[in-house]
Amino acid sequence: MNIIETFLNYLDGERNCSKHTILAYKEDLMQLNDYLAITYHIMNPKEAESMMLRSWILTLSEQKFAATSINRKIATLKSFYKFLRKRENLEKNPTLKLRPLKTPKNIPSFIEEYKLIHLLEKIDFGNDFEGTRNRIIIEILYGTGIRLSELLELKWENIDTYRQQAKVLGKGKKERFVPLHITLIHLLNDYKEQIMLTFGELPPYLIITNKGIEAYPSLIYNTVKKMLSLITTQDKKSPHTLRHSFATHLLDKGADLNAVKDLLGHTSLASTQVYTHNTLSKLKEVFNQSHPKAKRGD
Repeated sequence: MNIIETFLNYLDGERNCSKHTILAYKEDLMQLNDYLAITYHIMNPKEAESMMLRSWILTLSEQKFAATSINRKIATLKSFYKFLRKRENLEKNPTLKLRPLKTPKNIPSFIEEYKLIHLLEKIDFGNDFEGTRNRIIIEILYGTGIRLSELLELKWENIDTYRQQAKVLGKGKKERFVPLHITLIHLLNDYKEQIMLTFGELPPYLIITNKGIEAYPSLIYNTVKKMLSLITTQDKKSPHTLRHSFATHLLDKGADLNAVKDLLGHTSLASTQVYTHNTLSKLKEVFNQSHPKAKRGD
């Protein structure tokens, strides 16, 4: 077993990382491996020096990789070499001088509430298995705010229709419960019937393909993009856009920030506060329309 495989096993067994996170780490490290082999004829990443890692980061930047993607790879390197330092007696950590690239503070993109209500109440998804499943995908992502990876991991055994909640496996394999509204409960029952009619049995995973097997990320992403394209022309139409919409709409309605934090599965309140910009904008609009000083402009 090589050291990359050892590190990936550590992420799975001791760090409890999701399989999607582990796959991302694996892809990053294999890219690094290829770069070291081609550029420096080094076959073992343990032999990499700081200059070589900085050279790789520079190459990625020149290849027009997004700063966020490069920063993720830097985070992968830091975790990997920190692991090697402890487990493989690596003499020096070559990532100590690596610094993340500056990224613009993007305001989370969301869909207006009335547009999503129109999609869910007026658009015909179809009554067959695929249409029912696609509707469930949108309803769950917008109705609970869970992540794409969390939806893929969701199983029927995690759904408690009596208590109207679902047990979600979040980052670091941390469990949390999210509420399910009554309309979603009814839709899930209809979806279950459709699965039984189509496949004759209920697979363990909630979201499945047209062949009845566990869904994959691109299926969810493409479904969301296709359905959101019916109601908006904005560029960002992804599962995370629905998560942003969930959080923004809750805060716009006066939801407590800490409660939204728990629903989203954030460990830090700072991660949730990025959504308050929309609420503040709405408050300013109300102020400008209602306050006598704002009206008079003096």
